Amino acid sequence: MRYFITFIICIALISMSSCRKDFSTIPNSGKLEFSKDTVFLDTVFTSIGSATYNLKVYNRGNNAITIPRIQLENGTSSNYRLNVDGIPGKEFNDIGILAKDSIFVFIETTVAVTNEPNPLYTDRILFDTGDNLQDVDLVTLVEDANFIFPGKNAISMKIDSLTLNGQPTTIKGRFLEDTELTFTKTKPTVIYGYAAVPSNKTLTIEAGARIHFHNNSGLIVDDKATLRVNGTFSEKVIFEGDRLENSFSQTPGQWGTIWVRAGSKDNEIQHAQIKNGIIGILVDSIGSNATPTLKLENTEIYNHSNFGILARETNIEGHNVVIGAAGQASLAATIGGTYNFTHSTFANYWNSGIRQLPAVLVNNFFVYTNEAGQEITETRDLKAANFTNCIFDGNNNIEFLLDNVDGGGLFNYSIKNSLIKFNDFNNSFDGVTEVDFADNTNYRNIVLNGNPNFRDTQKGDFIIGDKSDAINKAITTPFTLDILGIDRATNPDIGAYQHITFE
Repeated sequence: MRYFITFIICIALISMSSCRKDFSTIPNSGKLEFSKDTVFLDTVFTSIGSATYNLKVYNRGNNAITIPRIQLENGTSSNYRLNVDGIPGKEFNDIGILAKDSIFVFIETTVAVTNEPNPLYTDRILFDTGDNLQDVDLVTLVEDANFIFPGKNAISMKIDSLTLNGQPTTIKGRFLEDTELTFTKTKPTVIYGYAAVPSNKTLTIEAGARIHFHNNSGLIVDDKATLRVNGTFSEKVIFEGDRLENSFSQTPGQWGTIWVRAGSKDNEIQHAQIKNGIIGILVDSIGSNATPTLKLENTEIYNHSNFGILARETNIEGHNVVIGAAGQASLAATIGGTYNFTHSTFANYWNSGIRQLPAVLVNNFFVYTNEAGQEITETRDLKAANFTNCIFDGNNNIEFLLDNVDGGGLFNYSIKNSLIKFNDFNNSFDGVTEVDFADNTNYRNIVLNGNPNFRDTQKGDFIIGDKSDAINKAITTPFTLDILGIDRATNPDIGAYQHITFE
């Protein structure tokens, strides 16, 4: 019986396929309709293929029709590629559409700036000829760039992998040459694989520069190396993926991370936006009390599939920092260390799945399995976790958590004049000193479960409005300008932004 049913299904499929190909048609009369009259393929980098765009072609008539010819106006030399109703090519003959039906046309492009000096590359899809000719415009903006590729073995064509701490790794990439240690705004920089800053060298990224990473790519600051990102209020430095199409503008996980490795030093990031990676910044460097491994100033970190910042036993100083959505935590300050944040906003409104961690997690331990298969917990000193004038918010009930393993040594923290979302509906943290906001002197002037009144959480817009409970609740600090350059020398608000009145 099972084989008989399978046989009947096959016959039905063949019959439907035959009907689709053999229907009786009349010639096209020039009355096709289209889902759009112009297909904008957004912006692409030179020599990098675009995403696939679609155009729907409708036959609104009561009769099946045949379109005698569909072609690109620039013919076979066009930089656009088509797929018409499942058939790839640049020219197509006798394409049929059933009555009251439609077909799809899929469009892609790859354009080399050297061959097309005009950055606006255009073409047209022509439907039919003569009096029945109709067309749809194709438009693509092509941007030139500086490309950094990993090396490749000339014989095996195997892509080179990095050697770190004298040990080979599986990380595809290479160390930057001296001539590559300054990124400017003249052209965007597009990185394939991991570009690594060598020991005793400094990578300087100038104001207005844009750095784009391909899939599984990123930046590594190696032992004794330094990263300096010198953005300004008016010219931010942008780190993001290399897909410029609008559909990718809020897609997380497009690239890897900026990895600040153990032993790197004097790293500074000013006026930057870091978005759409797996981990925005991975700081894996043992820091000292005196000198931060990483200083962050006026920096925004958005939309990462794992962490905005993942810090491990390091020293970070940040002010006017905004960290938005992340699949796990906006900031995970782990395995102890030293952390000082002032006038910062941590707002995790991740909406691409269930998030287990709060927006900000601070702990003093790590867990691993030894050779005998035993789970081992080791602790490190939390020398300082100081948050002043900060907002901790998001779409979970608990968005700030200090996780202290008993007997773990130092666990120093101070949270002042901050707005904290912490709704312990199940009383899971009763008796936990580190989150006892009422009777713990490490907390001062806390606004618990107040309304931050963000302008648009789903767009990562964390400017606060005139209904915010953060207004005038901050204490005065040396940081008298907010992240937008607005004065807050008097009556400062909690968070990275002074409040405004929304239109």
